[in-house]
Parts: sequence; C-alpha cells; structure tokens
Amino acid sequence: MKFFVDSADLDQIAELNDIGLVDGVTTNPSIIAKSGRDFKEVIAEICKIVDGPVSAEVTATEADKMLAEGRELRKIAENVCIKLPLTMDGLKACSNLSKEGASTNVTLCFSANQALLAAKCGASFISPFIGRLDDISLDGLELIEDIRTIYDNYGFETEILAASIRSVNHVKDCALIGADVMTAPPKVIRQLATHPLTDKGLAAFLKDWEGTGQSII
Repeated sequence: MKFFVDSADLDQIAELNDIGLVDGVTTNPSIIAKSGRDFKEVIAEICKIVDGPVSAEVTATEADKMLAEGRELRKIAENVCIKLPLTMDGLKACSNLSKEGASTNVTLCFSANQALLAAKCGASFISPFIGRLDDISLDGLELIEDIRTIYDNYGFETEILAASIRSVNHVKDCALIGADVMTAPPKVIRQLATHPLTDKGLAAFLKDWEGTGQSII
C-alpha cells in the first residue's frame, strides 16, 4: 500500500519523507488556505520534497475552466497530479487531461458508480471518502470493497486512494481490503507506529542494558 500525506505542512511532510513513509501528497483548497501561503508556491515546494504524485486541486466548476487550471498546474512540476471533483464537468476534464498524459485524481467519491465513471474516464486515482460516509452512518469501508471488486472485475488501472481517513483502524482495514493508496494526516501516520507493549518492552530492554554497564560505541 502506498502512503500519501494529506497535508501542506512542509516540515511534517519532509520529516515523514526522510523516514521513508511518503509515496505522495494530497492537498485541497482548504488545506492550502490554512497555510496562509500562495497556492502555487506551496505545491512547488512540496514537489521538491516528494518524488511521488502531489495532488493539486482545481477550483473551477466548469470543464473548460478546469482544463485550463489543470494545464496551468501541470507547469509547476512534473509530479503534479491534477485533482478534480467527481461531477460530469470534472469527469470531462479528467478524460481530456488523462489523454494529454496528465496524472489525475478524481475526488469526493461517495459511491461505487461514481468510481466506475472515473475509471472509464481514465483517472489515475479515485478518492473515496471513508470518514465522511461514516459521519452520516454509512459504511465507508464497504465502499472501498465495492470499488475494489468492480475494478478487479474489469481490469481498470485506476488506483483506489482511500481518503478522509480518521484512524489507524481505517488504515489497517483499507490495507486488508486492498486499497492501492491511503492518504492521511501526519498525526495518523505517526500513530501507526504506536503500541503500549512496544513502549513497555523497549523500556525494559533499556533498563536491562543499562545494568550491564556496556556501550556499543
């Protein structure tokens, strides 16, 4: 499973990238707005840190304007992935940009039928939102399962990018189902390494080692 970081915090992205836990980055207008910085500058700096896809979202709602924005965003760096909303206009823009060789991420997916349309239009990634479905008492993980089955049935190459991940259990369950990618905030990614028995065991090992009076270096 690929790990994308859902953030525009350059320091946190760089830290996780140095560990080897970053295959890409996702952003959206809300995340960029919180940074208080210029949109294109932030995307460009992230692209310098990360080798993998960096999703930059269009803000237009009409297909022609989405195309124009997507082409402009592609100029920032080779690894920019154009993020588009799952609307008919977004799908049209996705189809055209994909034919032009652009990497595309169709976002705000809440149904398997929507995911099928995105794959038909050549999307590189489809982003089903797990947490937001859970928020309205629907099963976000069931959506991941449905999309996985449909894509496998027909050999679609669109990668399932599990988004709106709220917990470490979401990550585990998406990995078990077979999502290709998950994107999560830095905090959730760090929490994957945390377990009370790991902390307890390490403390015991260090105490025993200290009692030997030895040093490796």
